[in-house]
Amino acid sequence: MKVQPISGGRVRRGALSALLIGAALALVSGCDDGGGGGGKDAKGGVADGPSQAVVEIAPKDGAHDVATSGALKVTAQQGSLTSVKVADDKGNVIAGKITSGGAAWEPTSHLGASTKYTVDAVAKDSKNRPSAKHATFTTLTPENTFVGYFTPEDGSTVGVGMPVSLTFSRGITDPKAVERAVKVTSEPAVEIRSHWFGNDRLDFRPEGYWKPGTKVTLHMNLNGVQGREGVYGTQDKTVKFTVGRSQVSTVDAATHQMAVERDGKPLRTVPISAGAPGHSTYNGQMVISEKLDVTRMDGSTVGFGGEYDIKDVPHAMRLSTSGTFLHGNYWSGESTFGSENVSHGCVGLYDERGGGDPNTPAAWFFNNSLVGDVVVVKNSKDKTIQPDNGLNGWNLPWSEWTKTG
Repeated sequence: MKVQPISGGRVRRGALSALLIGAALALVSGCDDGGGGGGKDAKGGVADGPSQAVVEIAPKDGAHDVATSGALKVTAQQGSLTSVKVADDKGNVIAGKITSGGAAWEPTSHLGASTKYTVDAVAKDSKNRPSAKHATFTTLTPENTFVGYFTPEDGSTVGVGMPVSLTFSRGITDPKAVERAVKVTSEPAVEIRSHWFGNDRLDFRPEGYWKPGTKVTLHMNLNGVQGREGVYGTQDKTVKFTVGRSQVSTVDAATHQMAVERDGKPLRTVPISAGAPGHSTYNGQMVISEKLDVTRMDGSTVGFGGEYDIKDVPHAMRLSTSGTFLHGNYWSGESTFGSENVSHGCVGLYDERGGGDPNTPAAWFFNNSLVGDVVVVKNSKDKTIQPDNGLNGWNLPWSEWTKTG
């Protein structure tokens, strides 16, 4: 190293030593070029290396036609999952749970069909170092679908006997999958259980009639549910209804009278005519499922051939799928009601043709009834109505209703 003399004079020995030491320090204490060694942690020490945790997402990033059940799974090797978020293209987050001590994550419900999903997962290794992975995939678009037709209607006010009833457009061969996707709740809360009638109808009810004022919510999360091989649900719908006042009417076929009770107190006794011998009315608890101001009743549609065809039956209220109604009757003499049974199985109340008089027994009962009100028939010569004939599951004991398998 050359050192130029200062002001033309000689450099003193001490000054030369200082210059040499300074130059040596400059050679060994240059700026960090960022290469080679690891960064520093918050305490000034050297940070650890990369995380050893490995996150895997199935299906693979960019996959299409993914099954709505059983295909989505997130796993971690050499580490534990700490966070998994799965959301659809509308921002709805899919619920799930981390299992196996952090080694895996699975959704707790099915996925929707024809939907794009985003997955973001984080795991940490034994030294608490994070590792993350991101993926997207799209679920299948089904060729065959089913829907559930529900009763009662959204926003309706119903009687205390109204069950929640779903009838499916296709027979269901995986009932557990459908049950998991349908939930019925109430306020105030009460135990509500489901029961299958065949493979295409699913009903829900509490052990006893609803309490007046109860608010009931049905949520159908059927979109993407495989109800049978290759057949998927399409609905994601919420239905709410309110239970009105309690009205239970008891028809005594032997005395030809109907006692109407409102909120547990007698409201009115109405003379009736039930089914004639050979055409007796079913016994049992029946629920009004439909109200019609006027309807046609043709005996040939219910196995009675040409015995009757009345085109203008007034104030008709359906009690069974098979054709049992409680309705107005203008063609029998008024003295018939309260004294004899003359119908083909229905319960008749005196009415006028056209149903225009609001003071007839039939008009009064029609105007004071709700869909979901209970009509109990007793002392008839017939058997008890089957619980799946109409909305009449109350005829099935709770122990049978709740039986599984």
